[in-house]
Amino acid sequence: MRHNYQLDTDAVLSALGDKRPTLLLQCCCGPCSSYVLEYLTRYFDVTILFYNPNIQPRREYDKRLYWLREVIARYGSQVKMLECGYDGESFSEVVKGLEREPEGGARCTECFKLRLRETARLAGDNGFDWFCTTLTVSPHKDSERINEIGLACGRQYGVKWLPSDFKKREGYKRSTELSREYGLYRQSYCGCLYSLAESENLIEGETDDRHYE
Repeated sequence: MRHNYQLDTDAVLSALGDKRPTLLLQCCCGPCSSYVLEYLTRYFDVTILFYNPNIQPRREYDKRLYWLREVIARYGSQVKMLECGYDGESFSEVVKGLEREPEGGARCTECFKLRLRETARLAGDNGFDWFCTTLTVSPHKDSERINEIGLACGRQYGVKWLPSDFKKREGYKRSTELSREYGLYRQSYCGCLYSLAESENLIEGETDDRHYE
């Protein structure tokens, strides 16, 4: 039986009481952040981290960053942002030898590790109470794997990991509703060129209609 990480989230939020801890939230795009911000800003002082060296090509990276900023702007000064510069070489290095892995396989594991490790490091360096990611809102992402990696990174850098499965309780549905309401760009592939190639093959074969948010 798969672990229910939403129940873990509930337990953490219940234990907060009247406190509003700081949270560094790794985000990959506007659609993913839409529901997660709506949810988490009730309990935390949130700072968004846009660290996504996997997003390729550069114009796609800039496009997703633009639409993420559009979402953040709706919160005014309530939500801050910590942006990292584009660093595609880091992703290429960690997935070397895994280029032919299927989407969702070992290459994705290394990608999750890369992004969550850096999020944990920055959370520790900047004194955040918690860190988390929007990745679990997607039905295409393995929440169990993401939470295991996040917990390990938190232990490594001495920062509390907020467990999550944001797709639960219709979180993914809410993110699609908000994306349409906000008029957000909804990407058709996860981020890297390998996932882009797979998405294009699916489109050519008319076998899928997926949005990665």
